Amino acid sequence: MTVTHESHDAEMQIVEQSKRIGYSTVEYTVEFLADKLSTNEFYIPEYQRASVWEPDRKSRFIESLLLGLPIPFLFFWENEEDGRLEIVDGSQRIRTIREFLDGELTLGELEVLSKSSGFSFGDLTEARQRKFKNRTIRGVVLDDQADDQARADLFDRINTGSKDANPAEIRRGAIPGPFTDLVTELATSELFVQLTPMSEMAVNSRTREELVSRFFALSGDLEGYRDRVSDFLFDFSREITDQVRNQPELVDVMRKEFTEAMEFISDNFPYGFKRARSGTSTPKTRYEAIAIGTKQALALKPNLSVREDSVEELVSSEDFSAIVRADGGNAKNRVQQRIAFIRNGLLERQK
Repeated sequence: MTVTHESHDAEMQIVEQSKRIGYSTVEYTVEFLADKLSTNEFYIPEYQRASVWEPDRKSRFIESLLLGLPIPFLFFWENEEDGRLEIVDGSQRIRTIREFLDGELTLGELEVLSKSSGFSFGDLTEARQRKFKNRTIRGVVLDDQADDQARADLFDRINTGSKDANPAEIRRGAIPGPFTDLVTELATSELFVQLTPMSEMAVNSRTREELVSRFFALSGDLEGYRDRVSDFLFDFSREITDQVRNQPELVDVMRKEFTEAMEFISDNFPYGFKRARSGTSTPKTRYEAIAIGTKQALALKPNLSVREDSVEELVSSEDFSAIVRADGGNAKNRVQQRIAFIRNGLLERQK
């Protein structure tokens, strides 16, 4: 078989990229995992602190362990400073195991092991307790030489279709620093929380941090945007983190821009980012249009003042509804269109 220039280049790329990730496979007992989590030898990073599994999902997982069903691999990263293992993927599973062993979890209605419904760990026979503790789960330990991008790539791939992690958590874990700290600060500010109603599950999944990151990343010229928001936000977060480290004063500038935009929205938009007064959610496309459109309008007119009630007319129009609900909402032209609609609409309605 003839080796073409293209296939040779492809092979070299595979070899080079494979070097970025060194790892070893391990196999731990359930009891060992719970003990290591309790002693903080295996630790949950800050970006995964929230528990996002519902009681039914926890019960189903324990049922799978009791049945001896295959469990997906756990993923760890070896901390270079102290040798502890950071739980990159699997924190919900290990946390659930510890809760069950500690008697903090009572099983709900089980599909297969119906006679164990309502059980806690202590209700199992002693023999079954030992067997449960000795049940093993395989894992992968990523070595401490893996760079941030390699860790993020791994995290993103193993969490595709999973509820264990999301893009906001991936960025928080892979790109710590002043920008991440600012995003966290703004996401938990009192006014922003008031403007962005959402479910407890969405809050635990760091949706507000995702929204703050979008505010900064999508408010530029979107030159590097290619219709995949998670990739764009990751690249932006990495670049802005480097900028802020070199220019710490940028943090105050960004905080001021965000705060001024939120205050303007609070004063002029009748329902904030909600569709109606009784709304309980914050649609992302609507948020992007209002938040970033407002930021751009204020950049052009810092002392912008709009006619009373004119903003309600703008956001309740059929044109706006069509823009924020259109198919292909993450397409570059759609993002630009909905932002421009609010920006231009505000400027046209200035006093």
